[in-house]
Amino acid sequence: MEYTLEIDDTPATVPGGTGVLLLHPSTGETDRIDTDFLKADTDNFLVVSTRTTAREVRQKLEYYDVDEERAEILDTLSIERGYSRRSSDTVHYVAAPDDVDGIVDHIDGFLADHDGKLRISFDSVTELAYYAGDEQAFEAVERILGLLEEHDAVGLFHLSEDPHDEALVDRFRGLFDGIIDLDEDGSVDAEF
Repeated sequence: MEYTLEIDDTPATVPGGTGVLLLHPSTGETDRIDTDFLKADTDNFLVVSTRTTAREVRQKLEYYDVDEERAEILDTLSIERGYSRRSSDTVHYVAAPDDVDGIVDHIDGFLADHDGKLRISFDSVTELAYYAGDEQAFEAVERILGLLEEHDAVGLFHLSEDPHDEALVDRFRGLFDGIIDLDEDGSVDAEF
């Protein structure tokens, strides 16, 4: 299955099973790229958020005019922070942002339960590493990439370069079929 990409400087399409790493200096421009990724050519998508709550994800989708009918959100922050939360058919929670198995299991379930073109946005690997540790985050990304391949889906993974050492960023780079490098000024450099 081919998936359309509508992001500057990227190929027009990528095959199912493709993982794309979004390297960025700060979170400012990432919302635009994230929502461009989710808008195109998708039956259902899952936003895994280790950085913001489900409410903030919903606001982002609404602001960028992404079809929320196709959205599911996995909120990893609200329970641990004691925020009020309402589970629904489209909003789910894990106990904490370092619950790597819970996160991966939920992604597996989402991919198994839906047909058609499926996308995952993981925002962000940096936060996962902050909570769970670098090795746990690396292994989680490997497992999720395996699930994308198994289910012919595609995924976009956010990684902020600033807090990580260069060797770890290079290890993450090595896992991905495509890399989008976002500059401070919002310009994009992509390598597929």
